[in-house]
Amino acid sequence: MKSVNLNSQLSIVGRTHEGLVRDHNEDYIADNVKLGIAVLADGMGGLNAGEVASSMAVHLLMEELITYRLGDSSLPAELDPTESEMPMESRVVQQAVQMANDAVFHTSQTQPQCKGMGTTIVASLFYDNKLSIAHIGDSRVYRFRDNVLKQVTKDHSFVQELIDKGLLTREEARVSDKKNVVTRALGVAPFVEVECHEYEVQVDDLYLFCSDGLHDMVPDRDIEQAFIELSGNLPELADYLVELANANGGRDNVSVILIHVAKPYPIESRGGLLERIVNWFE
Repeated sequence: MKSVNLNSQLSIVGRTHEGLVRDHNEDYIADNVKLGIAVLADGMGGLNAGEVASSMAVHLLMEELITYRLGDSSLPAELDPTESEMPMESRVVQQAVQMANDAVFHTSQTQPQCKGMGTTIVASLFYDNKLSIAHIGDSRVYRFRDNVLKQVTKDHSFVQELIDKGLLTREEARVSDKKNVVTRALGVAPFVEVECHEYEVQVDDLYLFCSDGLHDMVPDRDIEQAFIELSGNLPELADYLVELANANGGRDNVSVILIHVAKPYPIESRGGLLERIVNWFE
């Protein structure tokens, strides 16, 4: 269980639980509220390899994104010209995910006990009243704004492809025996296509990052109702979402990160950011 982190602009609460069926937790979450970073992963693989993949990916991503925010990183490197229109921070998050993919894949190829491991990933960076999100797989980000919950990311999954083709409704997809088949995962191949987008952020936005242990167990309408009733208390809301997933069967690990935008945060030089962080600790 993670404690509440607060600064003047963002507040973040994270929870992760093994659920009622699994004997260990292959989800992994981390955040840095002072730097506006949050990462969530849902590992997969034999033995405990899924746990290795998710924790390894999250640790690497946190290290790269923290280093970038403190002004010490070589990211972003040169990109293909077709990607030159991508905002700087989106390029940074995307390339950090690619670096994590390289490391996890290398480990899976060189450590027999880790063969075939992989993980979903959601990595985010808040900056200049914007949010960059890179994701792979079926872990999700939702936004709660004006009492309406909206899914921000789009699953990389077999059932999502069927939905896109008009062959399944969303309700049919929720009960499909193929709903957990992902079409992309970090670390299972030497290259993975990372989906990355930038979003405008408003004061009082509330973002939910979650593994499929939540959205498989709890319909979106019930998640939205929980937000309507409990959005004023992030720790209580986070606890309730985990409890709700377990009450509905708890067939998988369940993880949530809640991020509330309390105040605007205009653009700031990374040197000035570092000075403010040092002052914050004094």
